[in-house]
Order: sequence, then structure tokens, then C-alpha cells
Amino acid sequence: MTMLLIATRNAHKVGEIRAILGDRFQFLTLKDFPGAPKVVEDANTFAGNAAKKAVELAKWLVDVQSSRFKDQGSRFFVLADDSGLEVDALNGAPGVHSARFAALDRSADGSSANTPDADNNAKLLRLLKNVPLEKRTARFHCVIALVPVQTPDARSQTPDPNLFDGVCEGGILFEPRGKNGFGYDPLFVPAGFEQTFAELGEDVKNRLSHRARALEKLKTFLTTK
Repeated sequence: MTMLLIATRNAHKVGEIRAILGDRFQFLTLKDFPGAPKVVEDANTFAGNAAKKAVELAKWLVDVQSSRFKDQGSRFFVLADDSGLEVDALNGAPGVHSARFAALDRSADGSSANTPDADNNAKLLRLLKNVPLEKRTARFHCVIALVPVQTPDARSQTPDPNLFDGVCEGGILFEPRGKNGFGYDPLFVPAGFEQTFAELGEDVKNRLSHRARALEKLKTFLTTK
């Protein structure tokens, strides 16, 4: 069975990934590796951040944790993603800063830790206060990086990651709606729908979302290798 280390401690994200990829994979998360290094996401693109996380964690696993996967051979991968909201009226912001959007008000270099969803949503609504509905177009964008974990005796460098991207177009409301989901879900209405991601429920969201679309590409890749 293929083993995937999902490079996150976010329970919502892990649940979404597991639901989409299904039970043919064995899943680990960073909670299973409390000593894993914290990777600084300082790239200016989703692809750059996802690739950096996947590569650095794969290298760390070889150096420190090889005994835990020595029998997995070539079927052990690190899966890392970066995703966020791109709002056209804000020239693509918050983009790679989506999870720490509110913190940018307090940190000029954008290096602050993630900020609560409520704070990020409040800032987004404040910036879009005078923008009419027809100009509040936006999209969720996700890039997933997949890197095989090479055992030490392979004596090879960590290979370049395979990248899989997904986009979900939509728009931003004037106030949040719905209790499900996380992040900007209560404000985002996907194209062709009248409900927000936070109202549609997990089953529908897992068919439409940016992460779902990227994961479907990854799933095809893994099952046809």
C-alpha cells in the first residue's frame, strides 16, 4: 500500500484529503512526527511553497526517520500543498498570504504566524467594502507537491517534486454564511452555485474545491504509476 505523509497538522485539510483519495492509501501527518522541522513558507507562489515543504520534509525523513519506512521502498511519498484565495479586485491578494492575511497589518515582511479565520475574513470584507458584487470575483487556487522518500541506501538526491494544481472560480459575498468549512469558506460562493462552501457541505465541496481538483490529478498519477 502506498504511504503518504501529509505535511500538515490541520485536521480539516487532512480530512478533506483522506476523503478524496480514499482508502487505498495509508496516511500519516505531521502529528505522527512531532520532531519534524517547521518549514518557512517564504516563496512567492503556491508551487514554490508546496515544493519547498515536500522536499525539505522528504530529506529530513531520510536523515532522521529512515527506520520507520525502510520497508516501503518507492511507495512512500511526502504530500505537501499550498493554497489560498485570489481576489481580482485586490490584484490577487491575499494569495500566498491567505492564512496570515490579518497578520500582514502587524508585520511588514509577512513573516508572522497564521491568524484566526475570523480576523482574515474581517480584513477581506473591510478591503472589499465598496466593491460591488459583480466585481468581487475570486478563485481558490491549490498546488500539491509530491516527493518520493528515498531510503539512504538509494544514494540519490531527493528528486524534483511532481506538481498538481487545481482552481475553483467564484466570488466573495458581503457577509459570511454557513457553519461548515474553514478559512474563507463562509464568504466564497463557487461559480454556478448560490451557497457558500460553508453551506454546501463536505460532499459537494470535495467535488468542487481547488484542492479536490488538484487531488484528483494526483490520484490519477499515483494509481497509474
